[in-house]
Amino acid sequence: MTLSLKLFFALMLIAMLAITTAASLDRGLVAAAGALWPDLWFRATLADAYFAFLTVWIWIAWREPTWPRRLAWLVAVLCLGSIAIALYALALLGRADPEDPVRILLTRRRMRTR
Repeated sequence: MTLSLKLFFALMLIAMLAITTAASLDRGLVAAAGALWPDLWFRATLADAYFAFLTVWIWIAWREPTWPRRLAWLVAVLCLGSIAIALYALALLGRADPEDPVRILLTRRRMRTR
């Protein structure tokens, strides 16, 4: 199961890097946001995404042992969204013992280092 999760988060990271690179080459974030802001669906989708990001960050903050790390991940998640989430998950999976059940990834238990 950890291999499947690694593949999923790797694909998520690649997809998000590709789409944000393509979007950045099309036009800047500020210009795009300015043009889209009047659309209520844009604002609803943006609010939905950031509430989801904050929900995932709460889990990250619960797992992380110190406030500096929690705050660093908050900034990363708020600035990079799914890119930061994929990086966090891949880092976690990279430290996981393949023998451990997947449920351990959701807990505070520290992963064994190799």
